[in-house]
Amino acid sequence: MDFLKNNRRFCFLYDKKQLEDCDFTVSSEQNGEELTTVYTFSDGLKVTNKARKINKFGAYEWVNWFENTGDKSTGIISDLWDASFSISLEHEEKLPLSAYIPEPGEITKIYNPKGSDCTEYEFCSRRDGVFWLNQGNYLKVGSTKKFGSSHGRSSDDRSAPFFNIHKSGKGFICAVGWTGQWHAEVERTCDEAVFRSGIPGLNFRLLPKEKIRTSSIVVMPYEANLIDSQNIWRRLVKEEYSLIGSEGREKYGPLCASVWGGMKTSSVLDRIEIIRKNKLPYEYLWMDAGWYGIDTPPTPDEFEGSIWSEVTGDWRISKVSHPDGLSDVSKAAHDAGLKFILWFEPERSKKNAVTALEHPEYFLGSEDERCDYLLLNLGREDAWNYIYNTISGLIEKLDIDFYRHDANFEPLYFWDRADSRGDRKGITQIKHIMGMYKLWDALLKRFPRLLIDNCASGGKRIDIETLRRSMPLWRSDYQCPANFDINGSLSHHLSFNSWLPYSGSGMGRAYDLYRARCSYDSSLTTNFSYSERDSFCDTEEKIGFVKKMCEEYIMLRPYFKEDFYPLTEITALPDVWTAAQFDRPSQGDGIVQVFRREGSPFTSASFSLFAIDGGAEYVFTDIDDNTEFVISGKELTENGFNVTLNKKRTAKVYLYKKR
Repeated sequence: MDFLKNNRRFCFLYDKKQLEDCDFTVSSEQNGEELTTVYTFSDGLKVTNKARKINKFGAYEWVNWFENTGDKSTGIISDLWDASFSISLEHEEKLPLSAYIPEPGEITKIYNPKGSDCTEYEFCSRRDGVFWLNQGNYLKVGSTKKFGSSHGRSSDDRSAPFFNIHKSGKGFICAVGWTGQWHAEVERTCDEAVFRSGIPGLNFRLLPKEKIRTSSIVVMPYEANLIDSQNIWRRLVKEEYSLIGSEGREKYGPLCASVWGGMKTSSVLDRIEIIRKNKLPYEYLWMDAGWYGIDTPPTPDEFEGSIWSEVTGDWRISKVSHPDGLSDVSKAAHDAGLKFILWFEPERSKKNAVTALEHPEYFLGSEDERCDYLLLNLGREDAWNYIYNTISGLIEKLDIDFYRHDANFEPLYFWDRADSRGDRKGITQIKHIMGMYKLWDALLKRFPRLLIDNCASGGKRIDIETLRRSMPLWRSDYQCPANFDINGSLSHHLSFNSWLPYSGSGMGRAYDLYRARCSYDSSLTTNFSYSERDSFCDTEEKIGFVKKMCEEYIMLRPYFKEDFYPLTEITALPDVWTAAQFDRPSQGDGIVQVFRREGSPFTSASFSLFAIDGGAEYVFTDIDDNTEFVISGKELTENGFNVTLNKKRTAKVYLYKKR
């Protein structure tokens, strides 16, 4: 607990004064590995820092609560850093200008993944840039790097809220827990790295009896190389923050057959019957957007017919597309051995939606003539009750197993506009995000076996607070087109897996083994059944392909939550090989995935594997024909794992086991 006790952990100005100059008392209480520190100010402000140590991983987390216990408004809280701490790193001198770039081990680097932006490089950490311009991931002594989210979603575009600060086999990983707008900065001194994070632009008073929380932080110091540190992080997230594998819930991410919610019920039932009749080993039926709006006509998919977003906010099931209110779909799915996923976007509403017209007070932007869409104000109790009752009612009525929460909306404009005047800047955002957490927590409590899918135009809301309540089944809208460039999925496979033990991928609509194997991850959604424009498993060849592919995926899926080792660099180029390794140390086995892309001129490649015992032997199995071959650990460590693929656009998977 020394790290917690030796760091105040947060800082702010109170009526423009430093905390040291304010009148308050401090009390602390330790209960096992939990430490609660309370700052009580003379005017009734109470700040409670709730922290804990996670012994198994040597990690720490905390969150701050601010409460006005008095009968008058507090002073103004500003310049708040919810996390403010330092960690010792190997001594490093400020380097003079020189024509020579330092050796890699001589300089501190910071790895921060890019946010979701519908490109091949989502969640890819910035690499080396121009050293003397302080570009790239260099963190030089005397310099400060600044990061932040975009438009009010935590992993949108600029940065995702995860950091690995590394120098010479030592460092720390940290994650900012806030699903709205956040910012962070990292400063390098000669002997330390100083980290600060919080919600930007806060300048507010608390009203009498008002209580809020702000952003949280998870900090994991380590002594390990860079790749091993990321695997320690994956284990921490898997064991401490993931609902997948928790008591009463699924052991793995789901294998889903998806359908467009706007297609006619009869078409959905036909697809379920094909799955049932042919015993296709799907686990979930995933119904996407388009099922709502009381009079919405059927559409074949999201790209044709009426625009699905034009009726967001009307969460009444379309009587035209689904005369039985989806009850028949849910029953047929469950009777076929499938669980049911249903899409919602509860925070966004069209201005003319029925609830927005009846209760404009529930929404932000109602009075703004420029806004066609409104933001449901989850910080209002009446608005929160409305959406909780709406969603929980449908979960109960339709026996929904996986609640899909999307957010195709940039909320920052609405929050900032609501707080543009006066001394309450930031309060609307804070209460909205608190309301979102409260909504998810309430649903999980009411439905103990429920799982939540976190989607926001793909992966734009991935942070440690959403990870502890949900799983991103659709991590990138890059995959929305039916024939997206599959090389992007390979890049996402390498980037997302460095940070997340559980995330979901799609594969488009082509019955193609290479595309399928490029899409395998800890969850997989296939789109063969998605559109009424496409026939689904209408030949024996297609049925056989889907059955074999699903069985193969289910066999490989347990490995995707294990230790991850990228064997090649992330790139969108078509003329390279891509490879990845997942190692399961508990059983001494793993898989190696190898992809020769369509433009690669090379027929052979050699890959340096990880977690190999040089004194052991390993049995490898080619899953295509079950042929086995033995390679010594000595050979693997000295010469690598050699693969020859004579055909371009070929994907191979090898199982291995130590003997």
